[in-house]
Amino acid sequence: MKTSRKLAIYAAMAATAALAVTGCTQRNSDEPGASGGEGGEGDGSVTVAFVPKLQGIPYFEAMNTGGEQAAEDLGFEWLYQGPTTADAAAQAEIVRSFIQQEVDVLFVAPNDPDSMAPVLEEAQNAGIHVATTDTDAPDSVRELFVNQATAEGLGTALTDQLMDAMGGSGKYAIVSCGETAANLNSWIEVQKEHTANEYPDAEIVDIVYAGEDQAQATQMATNLMNAHPDLTGLVGECTSSAPGVAQAVTDAGRIGEVFTVGLGTPQAMQPYLESGASSASVLWNVEDLGYLTGWAGLQLANGDEIEAEPQVDDIEGPTYDADSHVLLLGPPMIITADNAGDFDY
Repeated sequence: MKTSRKLAIYAAMAATAALAVTGCTQRNSDEPGASGGEGGEGDGSVTVAFVPKLQGIPYFEAMNTGGEQAAEDLGFEWLYQGPTTADAAAQAEIVRSFIQQEVDVLFVAPNDPDSMAPVLEEAQNAGIHVATTDTDAPDSVRELFVNQATAEGLGTALTDQLMDAMGGSGKYAIVSCGETAANLNSWIEVQKEHTANEYPDAEIVDIVYAGEDQAQATQMATNLMNAHPDLTGLVGECTSSAPGVAQAVTDAGRIGEVFTVGLGTPQAMQPYLESGASSASVLWNVEDLGYLTGWAGLQLANGDEIEAEPQVDDIEGPTYDADSHVLLLGPPMIITADNAGDFDY
């Protein structure tokens, strides 16, 4: 399916599994669109809708590609639409539009899990299967969460990659995205704990939030370097802030002095990895996450039980925890200058 499956995975995280499933290829327009096809486990009558945090950025477009491929392979209709800004109210309106369309399954990557919870309840009351993907709303009625990797795995990997670049000591700051994003906040908590426990000579001096705005992330990273002249590290906590912090270091002429890592998509990060402005990107196969989301939606629609180690296409290592209703794609992988070119997103 994708060349990215050939890449080395962050091996130390492999034992953290608890959930998971799928991935693949294609793309939608800005309006809710559909792709269906022969095969698999569906007859084309099931509709699975996905509302991302933000439409138009490479990360969620890659998820959409995977979802479309799952629809083509397995025989269901895939719908995709998100807000043009990372706005919880705008996202809720799109969710309500899918409720009005009476889709069978609705997946959301909520910008604000708390405010999304009552909207998900509206969908469930309308007879729609509701689930989350990429970002959870654990206090909602969601039936399933498709998780890209564990918080422990991602937080530990981000910290270790940065500490490798910084020599295990020094001051660093985090440029995150949405202040209420449950997944980002869970990773940051792991980073705080792992830094304190394993790197006593390192310190997190600040955490700021740039929304899903790369230019804002660049400006905030610049401000952090000015406010902390002895800063030697920056973490971009999402796919817009990862290239943003690397660009700030580039603009400041401080490559080799201030080290960055983040959760950036391979193509966005490749020039920074090659220049040394970024030391590594910690991510997962984003298209596989989209494929897994589509596959899981079909299981919900059909009322099929998900096994503890489901077999989904040629994705390796997905797991499902029936107690928490979490489907885990697997451990994170490390993207460097050597393998960034193996991805097409």
